[in-house]
Amino acid sequence: MSERDEHETDTATEAFVTHRNLLFTVAYEMLGSATDAEDVLQETWLRWVGVDFETVLSPRAFLVRITTRQALKRLRTLGRRKESYVGPWLPEPLLTAPDVAEDVELADSVSMAMLLVLETLSPTERAVFVLREVFALDYDEIAEAVGKTSGTVRQIAHRARAHVAARRPRGTGTPAEHRAALQAFQTAVETGDLQGLLDILAPDVVALSDGGGVKHALLRPVVGADKVARLLAVGWWKREAERSVEPVQINGGPGLLIRVDGEIDGVLAVRVENGCVTGAYHVRNPEKLAGVEREIVVSR
Repeated sequence: MSERDEHETDTATEAFVTHRNLLFTVAYEMLGSATDAEDVLQETWLRWVGVDFETVLSPRAFLVRITTRQALKRLRTLGRRKESYVGPWLPEPLLTAPDVAEDVELADSVSMAMLLVLETLSPTERAVFVLREVFALDYDEIAEAVGKTSGTVRQIAHRARAHVAARRPRGTGTPAEHRAALQAFQTAVETGDLQGLLDILAPDVVALSDGGGVKHALLRPVVGADKVARLLAVGWWKREAERSVEPVQINGGPGLLIRVDGEIDGVLAVRVENGCVTGAYHVRNPEKLAGVEREIVVSR
């Protein structure tokens, strides 16, 4: 390898490492899967090292463009895969660092609830929304990434923004309020305190469970405080095995990491709005739990 080739390889590596967390977050928000996001990053790297770097004005923009195109390809494949999925499909949960919750916009964008809203967009709408609303790319950059004109991207962005606004979760709270709600929720669940659950659950709370056809899980959503409270108090929580529960941050918000006989059995991500639990997302599919074995860094 010549000195010039070595220099270009070093430059490519430095740029990729610098922007890797950003690229992962872009791919994850588009796909809802950490495993697929990592695969997209591998594909991005392989294409990146083959680029003529003298033509690259902005490594960040160029890398985002590659990542977006690869994620779009994979997103269309995932859509076909989800059509045959057993039971509700939930995003792959991430164990995130506490400081993610301090960035309200980032935490909201990677939350389980928001990722489920993004699932209702078309692949191109999802890419445009994520790049514009979360990462603040200009329309020309997005147009290059998704292969559309700038004018078309503006129209797609407007349509996607209205679609998400009509469906996104309402209400916010501080990290401290979220921790307090999680503690009350955890205590009520562990003790089977039905009234305690009714006190912390919103009237229209929704519980979703994803076992992927491998682990026992709900086959349809459960809606309403009374039904969800009874499910949590006497349902899958029964102690037929040695079970431990650890409060953690999942996708930038409160959650519980559940272990059975010392092994990770699942994750229960909790959506808290105005002091009440409005969503409970229980992921048990073993193929979706790699992202909670260690903290994953997300960034804008």
